[in-house]
Amino acid sequence: MAQRVTLRKRQPYNTTSNRRRVVKTPGGKLVVHHLKKLASSPKCGDCGDALAGVPALRPRQYATLSKRQKTVNRAYGGSVCATCVKQRITRAFLIEEATIVKRVLKAKAAASKK
Repeated sequence: MAQRVTLRKRQPYNTTSNRRRVVKTPGGKLVVHHLKKLASSPKCGDCGDALAGVPALRPRQYATLSKRQKTVNRAYGGSVCATCVKQRITRAFLIEEATIVKRVLKAKAAASKK
């Protein structure tokens, strides 16, 4: 029969915050280690992919990190991934170009009518 172990915390229920692992000590005794929740990496606000360069931690642990460890040195760094920033810049440029072309065509049409 398996050796019994005593829980270290008062909560007996098998919840995500109460995950535990039975570990054998060098003395041969079985003890319970309570495991912390797994951290998910921060995601891009546009596409939802994991952000490169920002560590995956539990929310409270970000408070202890310095600003340079929480962000990336780029526009929207730490909140949007590089490919989405590139798409945003390209889209903004193309929209700006389209408005300039429209303005030029409008001016040509007005000049030809005169």
